[in-house]
Amino acid sequence: MATIEDVARAAGVSASTVSYVLSGKRTISAATRARVERAIAELEYHPHAGARALASSRTDVLALVVPLRLDADASLRGDVDVNVIMQFVAGIVPRARALGYDVLLLTDDDPTALRRVSGGASADALIVMDVESEDDRLPAVARSRTPAILIGMPDDPHGLSCVDFDFDGAGRLAVRHLAGLGHRRVALVGPPDVVLERHTSYADRMLHGLRTQSRSSGVDFRLTLTTARRDAVAAAVSEALDGEAPATALVVHNEAALPAVLDVVRARGLRVPDDLSVVAVCPQNIAEQQAVPLTSIDIPAQHIGATAAEMAVATLRGELEPHTRLVRATLTDRGSTAAAAAA
Repeated sequence: MATIEDVARAAGVSASTVSYVLSGKRTISAATRARVERAIAELEYHPHAGARALASSRTDVLALVVPLRLDADASLRGDVDVNVIMQFVAGIVPRARALGYDVLLLTDDDPTALRRVSGGASADALIVMDVESEDDRLPAVARSRTPAILIGMPDDPHGLSCVDFDFDGAGRLAVRHLAGLGHRRVALVGPPDVVLERHTSYADRMLHGLRTQSRSSGVDFRLTLTTARRDAVAAAVSEALDGEAPATALVVHNEAALPAVLDVVRARGLRVPDDLSVVAVCPQNIAEQQAVPLTSIDIPAQHIGATAAEMAVATLRGELEPHTRLVRATLTDRGSTAAAAAA
């Protein structure tokens, strides 16, 4: 097992410098800090939690608040996609470890749970996921002396540190891409209705971008919401494609429903993209792994998670003031969109 002296030798510094990097008690140059952090990662050095807490009054723990909402029977609700959540976690945990921090996972969306952690000595900083436009947890975050980073953006982010994907820009980009191909009737296959009912920030901003760009591009936009169940997906696709003026393109912002959407489209005898164009808004690997590789606006979940960990540590070191970072939306064409067919 590596010791602090081993780390010091590998980084070419004194053991006290390693200690200062871990505790944040003194300002260390960026180059020296990078060498120490690289040596910590390479040697897989793990400071003794009890000793470091006694020595510095810090825990070197980041608390990650992930609300895994449960139904009455204690099963996960249909609007919770664990696979996507874990992509963010997969970005947070290794980056936190490289910076010398462990991660404490909280799965309770009760605001009192957040207050218990922020008011005690369990963690040095909080990373709060799945932020709503008007989130009940934010008053506790604002009052706490424990720094917090939000993955998501509330309506009023003033005084808070937030990092998220530019979902508003993603909605605009999807419509611009499809309108440029001649599509004038576009439908969103979106998340379950409960996500919009509780005004989850990402869903509100995505919908705003879609609607705003549709108006300016002369596109008839319609909204359908669905869970991942095949019967629900079939109903949503029918709502979009049936009638006198069916949509010629779908924007799918529901990762769990994507396989069923493509299955239902195929069962209707439609070919992607010859008969119907499809754009997904999801992490890259999900778009690539579908039965038809999908043109997508890729959500860089792991990058956002890693950025949240970096922001939390930078805040603890006094190197970061509250601000919002939005990751720009870009579109990757994988061949699932084409020019709109003639009426």
